[in-house]
Amino acid sequence: MERRLTELWYGRPRLSLLQPFAWLFGALVALRRHAYRCGWARSASAGRPVVVVGNLTVGGTGKTPLTIWLARALASSGLRVGIVARGYGSTAGRGPRRVETGSRWQEVGDEPLILARRSGCPTMIGSDRLAAARALAADGAEVIVADDGLQHLRLARVCEIVVIDGERGVGNGRLLPAGPLREPAARLRQADAIVVNGDMAHGSLAALLPAGVLGMQLTGSEAVSLDERERRPLDSFQGQRVHAVAGIGNPQRFFRELRAHGLQVIEHAHPDHHPLSAAELTFADALPVLMTEKDAVKCTAFAQAGLWYVPVAAQLAPPDAHELLSRVLARVRAGGRAGGC
Repeated sequence: MERRLTELWYGRPRLSLLQPFAWLFGALVALRRHAYRCGWARSASAGRPVVVVGNLTVGGTGKTPLTIWLARALASSGLRVGIVARGYGSTAGRGPRRVETGSRWQEVGDEPLILARRSGCPTMIGSDRLAAARALAADGAEVIVADDGLQHLRLARVCEIVVIDGERGVGNGRLLPAGPLREPAARLRQADAIVVNGDMAHGSLAALLPAGVLGMQLTGSEAVSLDERERRPLDSFQGQRVHAVAGIGNPQRFFRELRAHGLQVIEHAHPDHHPLSAAELTFADALPVLMTEKDAVKCTAFAQAGLWYVPVAAQLAPPDAHELLSRVLARVRAGGRAGGC
């Protein structure tokens, strides 16, 4: 089903029997936003400025690596930063719950665990992200970065950053379920910053974007053994056949990254957030198995020789990095002077 939807959403636009449902979904989205504009529903302050890093489409666009980059950059500017996330697939319930570096992924979710470990910032999860953000503020956070949450209008924010996959763009441009969009593409004009992950290969994307769009790349240069005892350059696998396992929003991006380093890839794509089992990493040959960091946090219990993960980081060109941080800091400082969001 997921593969068929991907082909429908990101292939050539064509007549879809799902379009009437997309019209209904669009009407509900518009009604919800109207309710917030008119005061029928209200956004609430977390007590500290909130910066949302989100996207318009279903699936991975690179939000989590950019969230880590932004949290580190804000911390380097002298601010006490907290990170809030929903914790998809966690058993924490409505929350809030603090994510520790030693937390079990089943309890907090795979992406929040990476956020806590890679950012070094206090990280809180909960389906009630407003409560989670308030818990961070009570713990001393001066600014809160929300990984995802663009559509979580109950959480007031001072700044919105929308991340777009340059290759996939907005797909066929249609709303769910006929397309991948959670909101109409016109929503991009309301964002404080738009960051395109990778080259803008999607033909219709450039026409949708306003001026001042920023760019980033996801870069990975090494492989780390699942037991964390060994690191080696990714290029050291050059020319070798490897099994590549990816349970992320866009597995092909990971496979292409490995091929760009000269690896001969045997692809094993799984749905986003898929809970990998030991059997799914066991193959009849003795070839190395490489996976994403998001998959690796779910496999440490059965780490063994030959299993590696490839961590990636968001990389922005110096002008774009400076511009993005300047925009965010300006919004945060204005929000702080106003006494919150």
